[in-house]
Amino acid sequence: MKRSHMKKSYAKLLAAIMNASLCLTALAGCGGKDNTESVANVQESTQEQTPAETKAAEETPETEDVQEPAKEYGPIEVTTFPLPEGSEESEIFIKPIENISDDFIRGMDASAVLVNEKSGAVYYNYDGEEQDVFMTLAQSGVNYIRIRVWNDPYDENGNGYGGGNNDLETAIELGRRATQYGMKVCIDFHYSDFWADPKRQHAPKAWEGMSGEEKCDALYDFTKESLTALLDAGVNVGMVQVGNEINNGMSGETDVDVVMDLLTSGSRAVREISETYGKDIQVAVHYTNIEDTDGIDRIAQNLADAGVDYDVFGLSYYPFWDGTNENMQAVATNLQEKYGKKVMIAETSYCYTSEDGDGSGNSFVGIDDLVEGYAATVQSQATMIRDICEAANDVGVIGVFYWEGTWIPVGEPDADNSPLWEEFGSGWASSFASDYDPEDAGLYYGGCSWDNQAMFDFDGYPLASLNVFKYLRYGSTAPLAVDSIPKVSVVCGVGSELELPDKVDVIYNDRSANTQVPVIWDETQIAAIDTNVGGEYTVTGLLEDGTEVTCNIEIKMINHVKNPSFEDADTSMWKVSYEGENNPTDFQVKADDAYTGESAFHFWSADSDMEFSIEQEFTDLEPGTYQLFAYAQGGDVTEGEMELYAVVNGEELTESFMVTTWTDWKTPTIPEIKVTDGTLTIGVRMKCNAKSWGTVDEFTLNRISD
Repeated sequence: MKRSHMKKSYAKLLAAIMNASLCLTALAGCGGKDNTESVANVQESTQEQTPAETKAAEETPETEDVQEPAKEYGPIEVTTFPLPEGSEESEIFIKPIENISDDFIRGMDASAVLVNEKSGAVYYNYDGEEQDVFMTLAQSGVNYIRIRVWNDPYDENGNGYGGGNNDLETAIELGRRATQYGMKVCIDFHYSDFWADPKRQHAPKAWEGMSGEEKCDALYDFTKESLTALLDAGVNVGMVQVGNEINNGMSGETDVDVVMDLLTSGSRAVREISETYGKDIQVAVHYTNIEDTDGIDRIAQNLADAGVDYDVFGLSYYPFWDGTNENMQAVATNLQEKYGKKVMIAETSYCYTSEDGDGSGNSFVGIDDLVEGYAATVQSQATMIRDICEAANDVGVIGVFYWEGTWIPVGEPDADNSPLWEEFGSGWASSFASDYDPEDAGLYYGGCSWDNQAMFDFDGYPLASLNVFKYLRYGSTAPLAVDSIPKVSVVCGVGSELELPDKVDVIYNDRSANTQVPVIWDETQIAAIDTNVGGEYTVTGLLEDGTEVTCNIEIKMINHVKNPSFEDADTSMWKVSYEGENNPTDFQVKADDAYTGESAFHFWSADSDMEFSIEQEFTDLEPGTYQLFAYAQGGDVTEGEMELYAVVNGEELTESFMVTTWTDWKTPTIPEIKVTDGTLTIGVRMKCNAKSWGTVDEFTLNRISD
């Protein structure tokens, strides 16, 4: 919207949300009386005009048609919930973090709450009673709420773009509810009408066609007017993000100097409002892709060179995408020591299930993409967040925000929930965003892709993992229980005897791992597997405590040759023999001459005939019948003898072949080799004229039957 329209909208907004504030005041303090404390409003009494209203009144000429000032919001009665003073018994086990402060940010992005509720979602407390989700968050140790703000997330007909439809009015309503339960609020300005991230940084529709300088003015005005509205509404804003994941630009601008100017304009607006209201509002910048340590350092240097005024460097850190805790610590340490800035984890998360709650698919599936040692369970979700907080705290990071832990699905997983997503904006994007974001939302609009990473289940009940925030300092105890069992897999050669492990590794909730626990497999399922035929099977078993275990079995041809295609630098298992003074062979790295990979056994001589062999010996093969084959190509052979051979039980089996031209791969094969005592020698021998050439690759020895 144009700036003139913005001011009219702001005036209407103050009047529109006044009634909501009165309702919240009336409801404040209801429920959860145990272990709570009612305190006075964190804002001073609003019997006097706010600074912004006083200034506006002074600047407004006295005319007959001047509107009455908007009514002031009533005080918010704040209810707080103290952190535990010692370890507590819980459903989850949490190891305490030494020296972590109660002021450490235990944050939660809760931007989608309002549209979820409008879509019919209900949030409950730990007793199974319907309760304001912000009260539940506060009871769980969350002390900071992060809320994104888009300029105008609606099309020309007023249809929302989705993803929470997070306009200023939504931020005020969510912010007041967070304030009511004693939590500070971080306002995350995207300076876009929809999602802003490294992939897209679209300018708001109202800013289209503006120069960089004009955008700076517009951004300054939007920031200042929005913060004024939030503070006048009683929202306890403690931090403002100037931009969201702005690695590759901001508000449609990619020139570094222009982006620095935009950041400076936003920071200036926050500083002026902080001074006007007498509040210490922290200014944060926000970036991602922290696995690129040099890139983050260049960004920080750009900020320093441009003199951008900010307090906190925010980092997105998703452990399944963005590297290790150790790398995160290194990046944070560099930012603090080299640039003198505070650092926070602005976004992180982890899944508690691999299931999908709304039929729309998930960004992080939680199956093959899991972080090693952390399963898709409630306990692992809690442990992951605890471990990130410990790693962050150890290097002085001021806190962590969990991203959208309240974004639960709406509707049923097997239903068509698109009407809810379209009407209320509870999916990540609606079809109405197509014109604004055609290359992403226009192609993939739909439901929530984050429901398996929420800290509430699909029905709105809080998971035990949500309590990790209040257990960070003193930890929690829980009865020893199995959290997860690393994948059990067995590969069996065709014709071989199937052997399953009699013990498996188990990870417990206290994170003791690699504990070998006896398992009893289902003999009926095992008996149904035919090891003479290739295929994949699943067998279940039980631990001593009744926990079910699954073993994935693959029956396939196993190549018993070591380093069969010479890709490994260690070729000591191969014996090469040759006649004459010069060795005409080598292990050549040249993909064009290899059957697989990049390496092959190569031969060539410029001025003398060649006679050589390459072989490998086995002493511990399982008795049975084997087949042997290899691949060879080459050319310019006018006189020669070439053969694949196998020596077994004192007998030599051979198969002759001849190379013809480049990449005309020959496959000499010995189909039946009966091994009785486990010993076998295989190889290729050649006699050929000078200037002939070629390669041998991919020796294969399979056991095909008993």
